Amino acid sequence: MTEPNRGPLKGLKVLDFTRVYSGPYCTMLLGDLGAEIIKVEMPETGDETRRFLPFKNNESGYYIYLNRNKKGITLDLKSSAGKEIALKLAQWADILVENFSPGTMAGLGLDYDEVRKVNPQIVYASISGFGQTGPLRQKGAYDAVVQAMGGLAGVTGFPDRPPVKTGPSIADANAGVHAAFGIVSAVYNRQKTGEGQYIDVSMMDALFSILENFVVLYTMTGVNPERAGNENLASAPFDTFPTQDDYVAIATANDRLFEKLAQAMEMPELCQDERFLTNPLRKANYAELRPIMIEWTRSRTTEEIVSLLDRCKVPAAPILSIRELVAHPQIKAREMLVEVDHPVAGRFDIPGFPVKLSATPGTVRTPAPLLGQHTDEVLRTIVGLSEQKIQELKATKVV
Repeated sequence: MTEPNRGPLKGLKVLDFTRVYSGPYCTMLLGDLGAEIIKVEMPETGDETRRFLPFKNNESGYYIYLNRNKKGITLDLKSSAGKEIALKLAQWADILVENFSPGTMAGLGLDYDEVRKVNPQIVYASISGFGQTGPLRQKGAYDAVVQAMGGLAGVTGFPDRPPVKTGPSIADANAGVHAAFGIVSAVYNRQKTGEGQYIDVSMMDALFSILENFVVLYTMTGVNPERAGNENLASAPFDTFPTQDDYVAIATANDRLFEKLAQAMEMPELCQDERFLTNPLRKANYAELRPIMIEWTRSRTTEEIVSLLDRCKVPAAPILSIRELVAHPQIKAREMLVEVDHPVAGRFDIPGFPVKLSATPGTVRTPAPLLGQHTDEVLRTIVGLSEQKIQELKATKVV
């Protein structure tokens, strides 16, 4: 991790009050792009993900992944001295990000209205489960709750089985990406107008916005989408099929791809079958097309099918395990695994930055901080406190 900081956000200063996933993922993206991040945690306990599996030498891999490229301090925000320091840091910052329950920052005297009194140009972003307004604003939320209420779990899984959440916490990550996008947009606007602003990101809103055509299917036709396993809502065959040794995903989203698939299967007559002439017809008659597909895929291995369909330019893929994925040459070629050298957990790989900028690349430069690792440095160099004052704050457990 000796990469220089050439990120496009170099010079931007972020005060990070986030915890768990959605907020730390947002600020992780900003940090990867070069922003300077100061993460504020509770004294003694810190971000609760410090206690999330997996562990190595008592340090959480979950925390280490999400909090790279950040400096870490501890601060008791409930104390008057802690609030005073937080407001001084807010004066230093260009951006403030928090993902407490709505009303928490107001209760601490650190909400947008209070912060902009000391920094009128601040870009202040709040991420929450259901947003700062509406009847659910105070409802508790973790990813699984938002996937349930946000529509994703209701359309994920097979029709004869219970609804399923996605493996990763996609509602959290999706909210973090949208928050980062909103922040960068607000910073750009501030460059033009000199004005800061408040950003309200709801995990439920962000998830609702990526439900693809499930919503418009209902609003246009009145049809309430149901779980359909690995089938695509609008195209066929666009599904996962059993093979001799595992499963294969095959995706034909248009008539030309279906023609190529039929040729690869040595069944060109499928393209002349009145049930399968067009994509809408194939979708309507998929119950008859799927057994034909399964009979063909079960007669071959996954590798044989993928190799054949790759040659024919038909999108297809094996179902990779995480072990297979981290060893995959595509992941390595895209530099999507980067090594961190954590002072306690040691060396191991984490996912890299996914957006490839040619001139100002995002990089992983420093490991996640130990709890309170940079408290003295930040209080001394940014807040301007003396060593004696810092020791007094430690004695009273403000930091």
